Amino acid sequence: MDLVKIRVLETLALLVIYLLAYLITRTAINHALKHTGIQRDRRKVVVKAIHLFSTLAVIVLAAGVWGLDQDQIAVFATTIITALGIAFFAHWSLLSNITASVILFFYHPLKSGDYIRVLDKDAPLEGEVVELTYFFVHLRTRSGERITIPNSLLLQRSVQVEEQGK
Repeated sequence: MDLVKIRVLETLALLVIYLLAYLITRTAINHALKHTGIQRDRRKVVVKAIHLFSTLAVIVLAAGVWGLDQDQIAVFATTIITALGIAFFAHWSLLSNITASVILFFYHPLKSGDYIRVLDKDAPLEGEVVELTYFFVHLRTRSGERITIPNSLLLQRSVQVEEQGK
């Protein structure tokens, strides 16, 4: 058998294994996450993220099957993984709250003493802004409760602001 036929067969085997793994992991992840009470939309995001990584792994393996140098594959893989890691870290970590606090501080008409309403149909929040920190905005409700809201949430939702003294 010549080298091209062997590579085609290896690539087909790799794709079959990938498709089987895709179906199994999708079912297993959905089943596991249903029992945790995570919303359907969030389960979809988790499944997509895991499949994105597995797809990248298959691309790297296929590149190896077709004879790309290990150095070229390593550079490609580390570049993609680094870019994705930074994107996921910035979105799902405290770094996003720090970034949001800077944006809220400089560009949002929100200051201590203002009364705000976070316009969210699932979890509406309202109260007087007591403190703005790097990670949270602290509110005091009319009943005296103290609520902390992540800064990134305030950027993702619409906020109605009633300025001090009005």
